[in-house]
Amino acid sequence: MPVLPFSTVDVFTQERFGGNPLAVVLGGADVPDAVMQKVAAEFNLSETVFVLPPADPAHTARVRIFNRTEEMAFAGHPMVGTAFVLASADPQLDVATFEVLAGTVAVEIERDADRVVRGATVEAPQPLSIGEALPPETVAQMLRLRPDDVRTDTHPPILASVGNPYIIAELRDEALARCDPDLAVFRETLARYPQFGTRLSAHVYCRNGQTLRARMFAPLAGTWEDPATGSANAPLACLLLSLEPDADERRFEIHQGVEMGRPSLLHVTARRANDGIRATLRGDCVAVSAGHIDCG
Repeated sequence: MPVLPFSTVDVFTQERFGGNPLAVVLGGADVPDAVMQKVAAEFNLSETVFVLPPADPAHTARVRIFNRTEEMAFAGHPMVGTAFVLASADPQLDVATFEVLAGTVAVEIERDADRVVRGATVEAPQPLSIGEALPPETVAQMLRLRPDDVRTDTHPPILASVGNPYIIAELRDEALARCDPDLAVFRETLARYPQFGTRLSAHVYCRNGQTLRARMFAPLAGTWEDPATGSANAPLACLLLSLEPDADERRFEIHQGVEMGRPSLLHVTARRANDGIRATLRGDCVAVSAGHIDCG
């Protein structure tokens, strides 16, 4: 098995040891899937990516995304972090196209006046899709909250996706800090709703105008809580725009990871397009470490 270079970066932050950490492994086309999954478990981060040659030579790279337990079709912070790592090594890279299981992802690199990479803006690979709603009592039980902590005046707890599905629920402001995921209830809920997928991820938020505070829990996938979740905040922004039929676009500033001590900031834009409601998300990155990993 090869020895491959890797970098770790903190995504959706300007401060090292904030945001959401990501491991970016360069290469690995000959590494078996099972070994890639073991490498992701070894890093023990929300996601680890392998950057491979693209199937289409016009694209920048094929990016395989793994959480601690399985491969993912799409995730936001791996797209931003991978773009940051590749552009930091290539001063000519200002736009990128990544191939992921959910489709292709267009990325614009952000550099400062000295051409130093700061972050990236990512186009989610799919328009908004909305699934079935859940009883607010179910979400409350999953997070050890009271039923009236879950707001339903804007929308019920509902499954939404732009490439990776999440249960999205609005909470009363003071309830956000009290979320405490109950693993047994997550398992029971998945047994009742197997169509929600193996991760059964719950993304909850509070809103103050165009500023949101959010938390995401996916304990069945090994992520008890995620510091910053682009693939959840993108459908959240799209969902909110879908509730305003007269609006063509909405921009949101989303804060996440505060309760974990890893504050993150995501800028998400939802807009109406010919094929539905689409989202872009923007964030900064900070380099943290680099090395080599033996995949044998």
